[in-house]
Amino acid sequence: MRRTHVVAAVSAVALLAAACAGRPAPVTEVVAPGTSVAAATASRSAGPSPSSTGPTPAPIASLGPGEGTVSVVAIDGYAEWGGVDPKVKWVGTFEKETGCKVSLRYYDPRQEEKPGDFPPSSFDVISATPEVGGRLMNEGKAAPLNTALLHGYDKLPKRLRTLPSVTRDGRTYGVPYVWATNEVLYDTGEVGPGGLESLFEDKGPVLLRDRPLSLADAALVLRAGGAKIKDPFDLTDAQLDAAAELFTSGKKGRHVFWRDPVEVVQGFATGSVRLAQATPYHLDVLRRGHKPVSALTDRPVTGWADAWMVSAQAAHPSCAYKWLGFTMSADVQRKVAAWTGLAPANPGACTGAARRICADYHVGTSRAFRGVYFAVRPEAYDKWVDRWSRIVA
Repeated sequence: MRRTHVVAAVSAVALLAAACAGRPAPVTEVVAPGTSVAAATASRSAGPSPSSTGPTPAPIASLGPGEGTVSVVAIDGYAEWGGVDPKVKWVGTFEKETGCKVSLRYYDPRQEEKPGDFPPSSFDVISATPEVGGRLMNEGKAAPLNTALLHGYDKLPKRLRTLPSVTRDGRTYGVPYVWATNEVLYDTGEVGPGGLESLFEDKGPVLLRDRPLSLADAALVLRAGGAKIKDPFDLTDAQLDAAAELFTSGKKGRHVFWRDPVEVVQGFATGSVRLAQATPYHLDVLRRGHKPVSALTDRPVTGWADAWMVSAQAAHPSCAYKWLGFTMSADVQRKVAAWTGLAPANPGACTGAARRICADYHVGTSRAFRGVYFAVRPEAYDKWVDRWSRIVA
């Protein structure tokens, strides 16, 4: 999922929303949507990257003083330097505190996957969605981490630290950064949905997230109907086909797909949608705009957690670990949560500007992860992509 920051302003006539996008600073490079990081960094790569880099490297045993620089590849909005809003910045603070100058590039995790994407020689750290992180682990491009070198790591919730999207074969590959859940929002003046199945049964228009892993939400509906599905992200071919069928059955045009989070706010603000697959933050924004929107409280639901990973060929491992420790801190996570509308992995961030976001997601309470199936890259992810491409087509 690309940038999720939504700035909403309310007037007597309508709810206006605008989304902020990171723009390049002199020390940054923004990879254009649809352009792979591999292509953008080819000139800096040592050569073509194979599908696997060989034996899994061992976690580093200790940290040096820092190499003076670190190459960061981030999802838009996850590493801010003040270019969008002078008040929203934390990259410069990292450079001052550590002496590691940041070379920053952005990528769009929704881009079509290509062979050679994310060559490990082209970055030190990367913010990875479950889909991207799973690929990096599968292809041997991410390094296992020595979490003992990360001060405060054990303060992150165990549920997030042990997710399959950041662990493999007993080793840890990612440090959780932000997370969210997929909720069913509905216009209370138009519809009274019974459950998750309403996303597929209502006459619409219904807004659904344009992401192959949205098939997992349909899988939960199938499970509620008696299908033997233990994990909605682990489906047989027949179950995957049945999940896809839920999206395509019924009246054509009933389902509309969104990529930019602002589309959800605009849809409800203008009355052009009845239901939507969205996040608790969307609900908060709409309620602040006095829109008649509510959310189903049913569980289970799907969710996702994005994490920072270190390249298996990191040229600056000490600075990379310093970046992990810095972005894991309560201060940085408070800023990123307030900026993105996503829940911070570190409950200590739930003060000040992030207090409201944490309340939206029940961070630090027993309700936070109850009934949530967190996303992981399916083993047959190419089949998920294929089914999804037919749906949105």
